[in-house]
Order: sequence, then C-alpha cells, then structure tokens
Amino acid sequence: MKKLLMLFVLALTLFGATSCSTLYDRATSNLNQNLTNVVLQSSDYKVVDKVRGEAEATYILMFGGGLTQGLIQEARAEMLESANLVGSSKAVINETVEYSVETVLGFVNTVKVTVTGYVVEFTE
Repeated sequence: MKKLLMLFVLALTLFGATSCSTLYDRATSNLNQNLTNVVLQSSDYKVVDKVRGEAEATYILMFGGGLTQGLIQEARAEMLESANLVGSSKAVINETVEYSVETVLGFVNTVKVTVTGYVVEFTE
C-alpha cells in the first residue's frame, strides 16, 4: 500500500513539473511573424489609436481549449477588426503578443492571449 501511494505521489509530481514547463515554453517563444513592413522615417503620419484583441482557452490536464497559434490568430483578428483599416491609409505598428496563464489546482489552466498595437494614419 505504501509503495502504491509513493508511486502515485511520484507520478503526480512528475506530471505537474512537466505541464508547467510546457506552458512556460509557450510564454517565452516569439511567435509574432507579421511580415508587413512600414517605414516611418518622416513626419508624414500620426498615431491615432491603440488597439487590442484578446482570446482565451481553458485546458484540463492539458486537453481542451485551442492551440496557441489559434489563440493568437483569434486575438489578432479581433485587434485588426477594431482598428478599422479597410478603405483608409492606416497601418498597425508595434504589435505585441502577451500571454497570461492561470493555474487552478495544478491541472486546470486558463491561457489568455492579448495582442496590442498602435494604429498610424498616413497624411500624405
């Protein structure tokens, strides 16, 4: 009985240690691959707004929710929709992706991705 209990505690400890490192790896990776280049060398633009988008998923024992890339895409789509870029001479610059991970009881994780950026409008 003691061996079974020790085995269970060891397995739970190993599982807990590996799940935290997996989530931490996502938070330190640079997944921002936006390839649009805007050259801001002269004063032919002005910053008109700061926009943000958010996406959230809950994982139980690392199952459920959505993929991290899917969360980034959802948050970025929400941000770009609020920027109102269509039909104007505007662009989003300084895009930043932030992660927030909340753990409850060691096996329920809520991952929240926030994408922010500044909207610039070209005057010439």
